[in-house]
Amino acid sequence: MSPSLRNVLLAGLVLAASACVTINIYFPAAAAEKAADRIIEEVWQLREGANAPAQPAAEGSKP
Repeated sequence: MSPSLRNVLLAGLVLAASACVTINIYFPAAAAEKAADRIIEEVWQLREGANAPAQPAAEGSKP
């Protein structure tokens, strides 16, 4: 077997082996739920702020 063919096969084997690696990250469900609740609250507050009526201009001010 020629050295270049061996290098190609070795590179292919390394690539195939590295493609089989899976990284799983686990975190507590309670913390995820709390973070989701916080995000939902922030979104609702932003929506409520956007729907609030504009403050009338003070008397004597020019538009």
